[in-house]
Amino acid sequence: MSTITTQDGTNLFYKDWGPRDAQPIVFHHGWPLSSDDWDNQMLWFLEQGYRVIAHDRRGHGRSDQTDTGNDMDTYAQDVVELARALDLKNAVHIGHSTGGGEVARYAARAEAGRIAKAVLIGAVPPVMVASEANPDGIPLEVFDGFRAALVANRAQFFLDVPSGPFFGFNRDGAEVSQGQIQNWWRQGMMGGAKAQYDSIKAFSETNFTEDLKALTIPVLLLHGEDDQIVPIENSAHKAIGLLQNGRLITYPGLSHAPFATHPELVNADLLAFVQE
Repeated sequence: MSTITTQDGTNLFYKDWGPRDAQPIVFHHGWPLSSDDWDNQMLWFLEQGYRVIAHDRRGHGRSDQTDTGNDMDTYAQDVVELARALDLKNAVHIGHSTGGGEVARYAARAEAGRIAKAVLIGAVPPVMVASEANPDGIPLEVFDGFRAALVANRAQFFLDVPSGPFFGFNRDGAEVSQGQIQNWWRQGMMGGAKAQYDSIKAFSETNFTEDLKALTIPVLLLHGEDDQIVPIENSAHKAIGLLQNGRLITYPGLSHAPFATHPELVNADLLAFVQE
């Protein structure tokens, strides 16, 4: 397996496919998954001639099951170190959900010349949790419920989420894929429970407002209008107003993971943005 070791001694698994002199596209997965969630996009962009890279976030997938550092600042620093180790230049970083938050924070801190564009899909920025400053956010009790479900029966929780709201399989007329449900469960159960528990706070309470404001690179926001996990009104609709060079594309009726359920739509929009 390909790994790098971060400054704090954490081993991070990554995939790196394609010509080393091609433009890199780096994929950042959602919670509680792994780089395997991007199989379709990685294979598709590889066919288009790009260099494609994805890592398992610390505590997730095949990376070390860390009990510390499961926060957005550390996640972003891990990407800084990955980009440096692979000498990535002019890269496009694409993140889903929690991975979208990771991309936003990384992009605001990236070393000069390493990032050209960013894409946030169903992403958590600017901030999910409700507060006085974000009164229409999601109540903290919802995320406390996530934590309680993870502790009580992680295996069942990791079946319930993909079987229902994540892919929109709980909607009338939805075309349910048992393969996607089982693959989601497989990826989730590969990771460490402690890291996944801590990451709930990271994705729900981190405020990315200043990160978004700081970005001068082109940023594409893609969001399903029927996203039940990261509602569009509290995320993309707010994030677009904070970006200096942003564009928003929404998908009517689609879920939190449109790149997984409708890759033909999302891949075309991604390629058009990358090629601009």
